[in-house]
Amino acid sequence: MRVVIVTESFPPDVNGVAHCALQTARHLVDRGHSPLVVAPATAAGTGTDASAPCPVVRVPSLPLPGYPQVRVALPSRRVAAAIAEHRADLVHLASPFVLGVRGMAAAARLGIPAVAVYQTDLAGYARTYVHAGEAAAWRRIRSVHAAADLTLAPSGAALHDLESHGVPRVRLWPRGVDTARFRPSLRDEALRRELAPNGELIVGYVGRLAPEKQVELLAGVCGLEGVRVVVVGDGPSLPSLTAALPGAVFLGRRTGDELARIFASLDVFAHTGPFETFCQTVQEAMASGVPVVAPAAGGPLDLVAHGRTGLLVPPRDAAAVRDAVWALAADPGLRAAYGAAGRATVEGRTWAAVGDQLLGHYAGVLATRRTAVAA
Repeated sequence: MRVVIVTESFPPDVNGVAHCALQTARHLVDRGHSPLVVAPATAAGTGTDASAPCPVVRVPSLPLPGYPQVRVALPSRRVAAAIAEHRADLVHLASPFVLGVRGMAAAARLGIPAVAVYQTDLAGYARTYVHAGEAAAWRRIRSVHAAADLTLAPSGAALHDLESHGVPRVRLWPRGVDTARFRPSLRDEALRRELAPNGELIVGYVGRLAPEKQVELLAGVCGLEGVRVVVVGDGPSLPSLTAALPGAVFLGRRTGDELARIFASLDVFAHTGPFETFCQTVQEAMASGVPVVAPAAGGPLDLVAHGRTGLLVPPRDAAAVRDAVWALAADPGLRAAYGAAGRATVEGRTWAAVGDQLLGHYAGVLATRRTAVAA
């Protein structure tokens, strides 16, 4: 099968969309298929795709004003040309918004089926950044995804949101996790002494530092006696968060095996953002054997079994986050039990297993198209 993955983000970008697109490309190659990736150009320019599992076509882009880590593709004929030249059997649209819309239009003109993967809560972002525009965001989402042969939602909450706003042909497709990379055995006592020299309990956050992530909700955790907050990631909120989270350790962006070692060395993982369609870092914490505190909203509802693998708290409630962390801090046995249960829960959620589910969705779309043509 020849597949073109049109994605709004791709490595070296570090985010859920980029990571999922990379894993999809890898799985297609591993299963003997021929993928091509179309993505926005990076700030670094050429040479960034040497380790990609398949060819990558870069489209000219500009940094998003106020958020230079995010780049937005410019109008370009390269998208349609790449799809046509690759002789695609199917177009995979990863979080379609700007580049993905062009990919959708090109697929329609060429008569090629398209599968759209919903990954970004644009309505939530509209509420966060402009305090309005939620209805307009949903109109955009509905118009884009209604044109696809199939939309794949990463969680039950996301699926419900899409269907309730009139998006047709929606199916569930969750995300995988690298259980070989993220594992409890990487716990590093030397790293723990470096991060918490007085033996404090280490509570970690991993992710973008941006307003929609609401990392400032960890302020109360910073005030707990014997607790050290460790923040991994970067983004436009870094300056304000260094002031809002006194005593926290900011490690910047970390990836790969280094990130896995940090995850395994935490005592509690705390996620604060209420707009997650999935929340990959929660899965990575669970794979690392770390109990999770997360908002009872969006993707974490599917991932965290309250009272078994972690604690779900009301969204945007700093006191609830603090109290949940304190409850876990006071009970080492409970932390160990939650961590072990979390690891057991995700052990079957490999990217290979999830990738095969995706191939099943592709096969269904192609079969439906063949039936429609025959009729």
